Amino acid sequence: MTAVADIYLDLLEKVLTGTLVDTEPDIDDPRFVRRFVEHYIRGNAYTMVPLARMRNARRCVEDVLVRGVPGDLIETGVWRGGMTIFMRAILAAHGVTDRRVWVADSFQGLPEPDSGKFPLEANAHASKTMVEDYKHFKVGLEDVKANFATFGLLDEQVCFLPGWFRDTLPGAPIERLAVMRLDGDYYQSTMDALTALYERLSPGGYVIVDDYGEELWTYCRDAVDDFRRVHGIDAPLERVDRRCYFWQRPA
Repeated sequence: MTAVADIYLDLLEKVLTGTLVDTEPDIDDPRFVRRFVEHYIRGNAYTMVPLARMRNARRCVEDVLVRGVPGDLIETGVWRGGMTIFMRAILAAHGVTDRRVWVADSFQGLPEPDSGKFPLEANAHASKTMVEDYKHFKVGLEDVKANFATFGLLDEQVCFLPGWFRDTLPGAPIERLAVMRLDGDYYQSTMDALTALYERLSPGGYVIVDDYGEELWTYCRDAVDDFRRVHGIDAPLERVDRRCYFWQRPA
């Protein structure tokens, strides 16, 4: 890749995260939630993914390109689309025309968790912050498409899967995946994505789970651990930051 392409991706990363002229919220700051709302929800960022996680996704995508691991890229749970915009930009920077980026989201916000099975999630879902500030992270399909178009990246290599994961992912026309990034927040959304997509992940490809380290409001970790146990997956989980982890499917 050329130095110009590197500069392009470095700059785009900052634009998408809203860190071109501002700093991202510090996860250990007692004012984190307030700063989070100010920076991401009310600000002009296109993703809530911190810089460390953006760089992890970039490393994973560029690694599968270098090694020729077959398959497309997907994110399940995209909000304003920033991470999938970045994925498409990485393909463009490398001149890759034979892989697609799948953009999977309800575009209606988060699904309501079963309060009997997932009380932490149900409480978070009904909280004032989630309802009034985050608005359940609802961003419409046309808004996300417009965000892709803003960066000149809305083309035939971008495929949208609107709807609940349980309905859209099992029958999605995806043959192979090289990188799957899961950001569905809740247990069932995470499990639905893993169940539908993992068998399509090429050996040597990556699974990135955005909320694996979260314990106060989600059972995402339980979903991943349950899936890995049932399917006998013992590939080591690697830490991106204290909330995001990933693993590589054994070759």
